[in-house]
Amino acid sequence: MIPKKRKTVMYIVMALITVIVVFPLLWMVLLSFKTSSEIMSNPLAWPTAFNLDNFKNALNTLDFPRLYANTFEVCIVSLALELIITFCSSFVIARMEFKHPKLKQLLYGFLIMGLAVSPFILLFPVYKINAFMGLRGKWALVFPYVASSISFNTLLLTAYLKQLPVEIDEAAVIDGCNLWDLITKVVLPMAKPVIATVVIFNALYIWNEYPYASVMLRDVSDYTLSMGASFFKGNYTVDYGGIVASSLMIIIPELIFYGIFQKNIVEGMTAGAVKG
Repeated sequence: MIPKKRKTVMYIVMALITVIVVFPLLWMVLLSFKTSSEIMSNPLAWPTAFNLDNFKNALNTLDFPRLYANTFEVCIVSLALELIITFCSSFVIARMEFKHPKLKQLLYGFLIMGLAVSPFILLFPVYKINAFMGLRGKWALVFPYVASSISFNTLLLTAYLKQLPVEIDEAAVIDGCNLWDLITKVVLPMAKPVIATVVIFNALYIWNEYPYASVMLRDVSDYTLSMGASFFKGNYTVDYGGIVASSLMIIIPELIFYGIFQKNIVEGMTAGAVKG
């Protein structure tokens, strides 16, 4: 049983962490009701009047249906390619025997090597590769999104697949399953929790990603949600109220999405670490 004093200290620490995490969001809400001049003069002050002018401006300025459509299109294509590539590679590493075990280790090390490199360091090389391949507009984002996700996805999927009993594969093969049936009818259904986690994490990454979008996208019709706030930045002036309001309107659906699927995220992140 945890001592009362220790429990009190734990509650205080958790309350402080909660305040630190929630404060930026609450501050954004307050700023969204202030004019740009008020934000610049005294950003921490209480709004003089609660009005929805910034939100009305954001709705009138931004083409939200187009921004959402572009984001969903890029997200769906990127996720499909990511899952096909990383699930197949993770299955090979976790479930198949190599004639030379060191080859498996080298392959695994190569695939997760990207975790040691910030994807934003590769902005210029990726831009040149896209230009060489003739990729333009929103589809130019697919390649960097897929490439930057391979290491993280492989780490999660491999850890999860390794903890599944090998006897399941052996029993399936004895019953007449070929490799395709083994993957699609046996392993894939058991991997649903970690696949859901991979989908959620990558969807949120694509939703928030700005550096690649700001470099690759030139046509306003191709803009994704993360580029929405750039509409309020001019050559000489910046509409801070519009930026905050539009950012808040983009963040809220993301928070709802995370709240709905947080159970899947926890299950997928912890399942591969549990040994039965």
